[in-house]
Amino acid sequence: MHELLTDAANRAARYVREAGSRRVAPGPASLAALDQLGGPLPELPTPAPEVLELVDRVGSPATVAASGGRYYGFVNGGILPASLAAGCLATAWNQNAALHVMSPVGAALEQIALEWVSDVLGLPAGCGGAVLTGATMANLSGLAAARHALLHRAGWDVERQGLFGAPPLTVVVGDEVHVSLLKALGLLGLGRDRVTRVPADDQGRMRAGALPVLDDRTIVCVQAGNVNTGAFDPAREIIERAREAGAWMHVDGAFGLWAAASPRYRHLTEGFEQADSWATDAHKWPNAGYDCGVALVRDAAHLHAAMTATAAYFTPGGLREPSQFTPEMSRRARGIELWAALRSLGRRGLADLVERTCGHAQTFARRLREHGYAIVNEVVINQVLVSFGPPDVTTAVIRRLQDEGTCWCGGTEWQGHTAMRISVSSWATTDEDVELSIAAIVRAVDECRRG
Repeated sequence: MHELLTDAANRAARYVREAGSRRVAPGPASLAALDQLGGPLPELPTPAPEVLELVDRVGSPATVAASGGRYYGFVNGGILPASLAAGCLATAWNQNAALHVMSPVGAALEQIALEWVSDVLGLPAGCGGAVLTGATMANLSGLAAARHALLHRAGWDVERQGLFGAPPLTVVVGDEVHVSLLKALGLLGLGRDRVTRVPADDQGRMRAGALPVLDDRTIVCVQAGNVNTGAFDPAREIIERAREAGAWMHVDGAFGLWAAASPRYRHLTEGFEQADSWATDAHKWPNAGYDCGVALVRDAAHLHAAMTATAAYFTPGGLREPSQFTPEMSRRARGIELWAALRSLGRRGLADLVERTCGHAQTFARRLREHGYAIVNEVVINQVLVSFGPPDVTTAVIRRLQDEGTCWCGGTEWQGHTAMRISVSSWATTDEDVELSIAAIVRAVDECRRG
């Protein structure tokens, strides 16, 4: 076992060391080689060292180098060294984070990490929370707490009685609501298409003046960080309306909510702290590694009521039991990596990570604009949308850039624009990475225009 783990550590270290110098997306030959991993399941056991060698030799070249500094797709973060190392140890520990008795260290680090997240985001003390796979499950958890609270107020126990015959709830979203929140609404039985949509402005921000009439059976969902533009809904005005009506305020802050950790960008999140629930990702800006999302609820009792479950063979004790605040029972102790990421960064390191990546985004926008390309959004944080002319040209540039391999940027359709989306989210991105990426983008444009 010692030799096997040493071999694995050496291979992992080599992969991380080379991630910054290899092509970001795998080439055709690497993808074709994946066939070597298939075929019928062998009849006889394969020695563990051979399994490791095979998956490294064939699998590593077929990965996307998201842990390097030139991956700008899907608002995906990198992974901090401390989080990566803690994750290796956590895998060796093989902890089930369902109950405190199953993993005292897993339960303890999760609780500490949640308190740190709540504090650094400027949220109320005493929030209930959960460490989850990502913002989709975080949105689901926050909205489940909202569903419980509003229906409980109306005299209905939704966890026991379900939604059949329940008093109706209204869900209000912005016109550019993220699909993960709609998916969560569908899973909760609240309906993806039953939402009331509020028009958005030219940056994707909900128009507060267009809010419908709200009441105490309304859930209002606002965004901290539009997935295309990075824009923030006008939280203070919207939440004031919600408070007056007794509505529940939920924040989808998958990445933008972390702007609160930066003195330079904190003003963008003013007002969001007054909400009732928040969803965010720690595998985006904090770079805790995949996967790690966080749900926080102002009144922990609502989250607990929505998620708690007991059985004869396990009885929650007097301490916080993680599974009583999450959709899952058995689950990986991913709070360990979150704790390690935050402990390694500290307040100043987290602020620097946010500010440095936003600075890189500003550089992308300025330099690409100097080359004559259109930046179609206000670059408020780490999101840049760039158009290279007609839609077919922009699409061709994106495809050529992805094939070339220096960096990776995705495409999007936003308010009538076909654009390339640059999301700078990794601690590993350097000034040199930005310059290399800009040069690659310019080459791709020139090549596409030449035909």
